[in-house]
Amino acid sequence: LPVIPDGDVLIHAGDFTNYGDLGEVIKFNAEIGKLPHKYKLVIAGNHELGFEDGEQMNDKQLAGLNMLGINKAYELLSNCTYLCDRSIEVYGIKIYGTPWHSMPGYSFYRPRGQKILHKWNQIPAKTDLLNTVEQRVLPKYHVFGHVHQMHGATTNGTTTFINASLCDHKLRSAYDPIIFDLPLPCGVSK
Repeated sequence: LPVIPDGDVLIHAGDFTNYGDLGEVIKFNAEIGKLPHKYKLVIAGNHELGFEDGEQMNDKQLAGLNMLGINKAYELLSNCTYLCDRSIEVYGIKIYGTPWHSMPGYSFYRPRGQKILHKWNQIPAKTDLLNTVEQRVLPKYHVFGHVHQMHGATTNGTTTFINASLCDHKLRSAYDPIIFDLPLPCGVSK
């Protein structure tokens, strides 16, 4: 991992392995365990082969990848909270993590239309911070990381979009982590 500044909450938006390599999962877990953040939230990316329950890849795909993701590799993440289609409340802020996307050939793929909509419709309406889909939920923050060459933050006036990808299009470490402050709800303190 690059130098990660201290903070209360760390959100990792996925792609911490190269197709689910076991050694990379173990190394990532060890490295994230060294960070001082009280809350470390991790969402799988499309490169986390083996993190999708029931994922099936044919022999040709596996040979092409030359990597074998292990089933339920997320169970090895003991130094963080893994969010896959679930919420967590941190300091009164509702955070929902979901990895589903519509790009074929990768983990967590669902085709556009009903199949992906079924996944996205599970996102609770009262979500403050989300890592995917914003039309129905209208979160305050939408954190994601797949589009490597579009690192940065922007807003549409309602939602702040944060592309937290640290790598460029050639998967080289190229960008600094994005740090942002999220106001706590009234009556909530750390």
